[in-house]
Amino acid sequence: MKKEKPLEVVILKYMLAAYILMALFIAGLNYGYADQASPAVAELISWFWHFYENWIKTIFIICGSYLTLKVIALSGRTTMRKRNLQGFIIIALVVHITGPVLLNISELYLFSMPLPWTTFPLHLFTEKSSFYQSNYPLWGTAGITAALIFFAFMNIIVFSGTVLFGRRWQCSTLCLFNGFASEVFAPAFPLIGKGMSIKPKVLKVFNLLKWLLLMLALFFTSFWVLNLSGLPIALDPEVVVQAEVFKYLGAELLAMMFLWVIFTGRGYCYYCPLGTVLSFLSRFSGQKIVTTKSECIRCNKCNQACPLAIDIKSRAEKAMDVDNLRCVGCGHCIDICPTNTLYYQTNFLAKIKK
Repeated sequence: MKKEKPLEVVILKYMLAAYILMALFIAGLNYGYADQASPAVAELISWFWHFYENWIKTIFIICGSYLTLKVIALSGRTTMRKRNLQGFIIIALVVHITGPVLLNISELYLFSMPLPWTTFPLHLFTEKSSFYQSNYPLWGTAGITAALIFFAFMNIIVFSGTVLFGRRWQCSTLCLFNGFASEVFAPAFPLIGKGMSIKPKVLKVFNLLKWLLLMLALFFTSFWVLNLSGLPIALDPEVVVQAEVFKYLGAELLAMMFLWVIFTGRGYCYYCPLGTVLSFLSRFSGQKIVTTKSECIRCNKCNQACPLAIDIKSRAEKAMDVDNLRCVGCGHCIDICPTNTLYYQTNFLAKIKK
């Protein structure tokens, strides 16, 4: 007899489907039609896009977090994942609600993801860029300065936080692109069918995508840094802007949501350029999953719970630490472990415990 899904999971799936469809529809209007529409229609589309990105997204994060906590409470502890969701609610309220209202900058979320994920904040240093020209009449010099200060602040927060707390800090607490969805809608993935196991060949493809997207992101970053330095560059900045928008829409937004539908919420995390950089920084922080808190009973629940297909069990049964670069520190394995064998640690957290 087929087991019925809890009502909370059904609601989460409908919420996720609505979020995806709205994103595709509104993004299509904003990036594909607004330029050709009349000024009044373009303004309406822009307002709708920002309302969706800020208010609707925040409502989904709060409601989805509540439903997800109810679901996961049935199968194990919720300590780590509850902290994840609390972090996403707080950062969403800051970036999507409080910040835009106080600074009167509806696109503040563009300044919440550090380099090399996005270079759009760097466009504001160039008065001839379309991003500057379209926003200066709305924000003024004070608004642009405030946005750039916020961007610098977020870079400091993310990178210094990763040194202290590992990749978990950004990828499982602050990321408002893919990280939040992977935690908020976790029980709803995949949207269609059953979850697929990750085969070695698929991991190789993701690994190739990881390096390709990182090189592309570093190219965009290098271009704008060189452009700001005043060095002569043959490429037209507007062509580079369009290429970066295409990268965002194709390799990131559409691909990310496609993976939500058929694969897992963490699909994009396999090749996120910022995540790749932070994964190496997490090595410096000493990030690892310690497996010696008690004895492993080889139930394999940790491997089943890991959204990044990391073989935790084979390390735990040998009492060896897990320090895989793919680990985003989400804590799913820690909460699900029936013997409470696992715990998350960095050098900084270890000193605090001592």
